[in-house]
Amino acid sequence: MQGYVRQRRGRFYAVIYEGLDPVTGREIRRWHPAGQDRATAERLAAKLAQTEEGRSDATRSLTFGAFIVRDWLPTKRLQLATTTYAGYERNVERHVLPALGRIRLRRLTHAQIETLYDQLLTPNADRPALAHKTVYEVHLVIRGALDHALRRGLVTKNVARVARSPLINATRRPEARSWTEEELQRFLRTANGHRYFPLLWLTAMTGMRRNEVLGIKWDDIDFKRQRLSTKRGLVAVGYEVHQTRGKTRNARRPIDLDPTTLTILEVWQALQRAEPTATGVELDGWVFTDGAGHPIHPHAITPAFERIARRAAVPIIRLHDLRHTHGTLLIKAGVPVKVVSERLGHGNIALTIQTYQHVMPGMQADAARVYEALAKPVATSPGERRGNTRRNATSTR
Repeated sequence: MQGYVRQRRGRFYAVIYEGLDPVTGREIRRWHPAGQDRATAERLAAKLAQTEEGRSDATRSLTFGAFIVRDWLPTKRLQLATTTYAGYERNVERHVLPALGRIRLRRLTHAQIETLYDQLLTPNADRPALAHKTVYEVHLVIRGALDHALRRGLVTKNVARVARSPLINATRRPEARSWTEEELQRFLRTANGHRYFPLLWLTAMTGMRRNEVLGIKWDDIDFKRQRLSTKRGLVAVGYEVHQTRGKTRNARRPIDLDPTTLTILEVWQALQRAEPTATGVELDGWVFTDGAGHPIHPHAITPAFERIARRAAVPIIRLHDLRHTHGTLLIKAGVPVKVVSERLGHGNIALTIQTYQHVMPGMQADAARVYEALAKPVATSPGERRGNTRRNATSTR
């Protein structure tokens, strides 16, 4: 690191030359005002150069992997939900560190990042090609880390913002499927008697997410007002269960319950309260528990759901598609989309329309027939309309 003195308009400045920008190739100089005395400016330049020399040595040797693991990831742990952070950590360990971890932070280029994306999207003998969505998530990790490095002055440009990233349009969501009314009824009849029946019934009748249903406590249910409030969720990271605050800002919401659902919950509550007497377990207020009194593990639900669906001889769908079944059947029944959006806790009504647009064409046809019925009583034949037009024209003369 070099330091020297320059004079401008009667004032002296200590100038620190920091070398060339690794991206643009331009020289980097920092000017520090030092008053009107050259000796003072020279002492300041020497001091700053010595300080920057020690700092730049550490910066020049800092690898992208060391920065992202030691500096950037710990800051994200405080900002992100547990599952989101686990995804960041997984992408860093599996994809970023093996390819870019040993490259010095200041020498990382957009071409190296683009090469990583191409490798992840191309299958090889060791692994299949990754989905565009996964590679885009890797891109978000790299871009976010370099944004943090830029704010701290460790780099002069975020090269990830120059790199060609996977198109977000190519990251398709899994196709939502839903049951018909008859299929849903058959499934629920088959599930009756299973320990998870109240949980599956509530999921089907409210469209709640899996983590939301598992996170309900009895204090969240108001039997008099016939509604429950979603206040937390339970998710599994690895196999460890964590509480989460919800997927969207609307995740915490009141949901009205029908009388049958309330009755099923009351019966389940009575059965649950009888268990400690027989087994000696202690309950902690969770609505849905296993035989040991603990909250049901998220990984235990899907296998049970699929076994019941097979016994019911209905199409095998995802557990999450119970939520789509709820939304689809409500919209088909004519419930306003705004109400469905609020019930499902979507971030906005546009997401609801996009998710259930497959239901809309049939509803538009119904709307056309409804309006036809409204307009028919006042409609006349074409000949009558022409005659009325001539009479009207005569009367105006």
